[in-house]
Amino acid sequence: MAILFPFVILLTVAVVQAAMWAYARNIALTAAREGVAAARTYQAPEGAGVARARETLARIAGDSLAGSSVSTSGTSATTVRVTVSGTAPSLIPGISGLSVSQSASAPRERWTTP
Repeated sequence: MAILFPFVILLTVAVVQAAMWAYARNIALTAAREGVAAARTYQAPEGAGVARARETLARIAGDSLAGSSVSTSGTSATTVRVTVSGTAPSLIPGISGLSVSQSASAPRERWTTP
């Protein structure tokens, strides 16, 4: 048991670390989707997507997504793209947080002629 137990502990920590990384990715994707939903509406004000994504991060991220940033690079006249980046906390000593980056895009709502 003394030989096997350290491996069991290591496996448990690895599973929990993977779950924390997946949760941080889910938070980033949710914030990006919320930002796209706000920015793609008809005549949305400039910066509405970034503001909504940051509001969503403030509401749900807590300590699960540190150093988060929101970007709208890749946005055009017809497409909205919001990217949320940050780091997931690390349980392993000596290793900084794992990088997380998620993006969402959608067509911008606008009037067109048939």
